[in-house]
Amino acid sequence: MKEKTLFFKYLLIIFPKWIDKIHFKKKEIILKVKNPNYIFPLLYFLKYHTNTRFSILVDICGVDYPSRKDRFEVVYNLLSIHYNCRIRVEVSVNEITPINSVVDIFSSAGWWEREVWDMFGIYFSNHPDLRRILTDYGFEGHPLRKDFPLSGYFEVRYDDSFKRVISEPIEMAQEFRYFDFASPWNQFTKEFKK
Repeated sequence: MKEKTLFFKYLLIIFPKWIDKIHFKKKEIILKVKNPNYIFPLLYFLKYHTNTRFSILVDICGVDYPSRKDRFEVVYNLLSIHYNCRIRVEVSVNEITPINSVVDIFSSAGWWEREVWDMFGIYFSNHPDLRRILTDYGFEGHPLRKDFPLSGYFEVRYDDSFKRVISEPIEMAQEFRYFDFASPWNQFTKEFKK
């Protein structure tokens, strides 16, 4: 582990423009990339450099933090079989900024990037086939965003009279209610403390 630590500290010295910080969590190396434009050259380096050889892209996933300026975080999980080591590369983006596709480096990235695009709406430039993969083609919105409504925008049902599936706007059968979850015993404890 000490050799890995030294090597990745060396990476921070070599690439101060690319890497914001390196830290270790539960014996896993986490690289935080400063800019989405640096993700392609960094992953290329990590795959083909002799001392890294992270040749397997395990997955790409997205995380939504609505309170941040750069709302989304794209996480690349890589595996080096040669050195028996895993690494996580994280980059933050906003809703507008595209990320360069890494399909040219890792061919399996095509499916992962399509999933992140479909679920979060993060755009990957230079992707050969960026289209929805888990939702329908006419689907509106991105379901894993925190601001996506739990019930969705449309409901889909089979109509016997038309003999087909139709989609229509959601109609709430019951009005939304606010519940007070405070315990009735809290009132008594406040009165006794006076």
